[in-house]
Amino acid sequence: QVQLVESGGGFVQAGGSLRLSCAASGSIFNINVMGWYRQAPGKQREMVATVSRGGRSTNYADSVKGRFTISRDNAKNTVYLQMNSLKPEDTAVYYCNAQNLGLRDSWGQGTQVTVSS
Repeated sequence: QVQLVESGGGFVQAGGSLRLSCAASGSIFNINVMGWYRQAPGKQREMVATVSRGGRSTNYADSVKGRFTISRDNAKNTVYLQMNSLKPEDTAVYYCNAQNLGLRDSWGQGTQVTVSS
């Protein structure tokens, strides 16, 4: 089992920046893809960004392309999400995800990001 702990959420004005971190522990040797998802009130959880095991391949939702950057430090078992030019519509609970080689998902507890207009 993989445990994920997110940090870095908070309150920011539109146009500002935040950096989310997610530290993994437990059965980390089996982690493959990692990513960030978000869920706004009344909406379904959606993918924000994912990064491959080696960190070279990334994937972004269209709504965040050019503004968010996902990265991964396997030596620290940590994945990051740098969020720039934040918009009020980015307001959501952000969840870290780790998928192992058997396609089993683990989720963090979530961190709130609130962007004011």
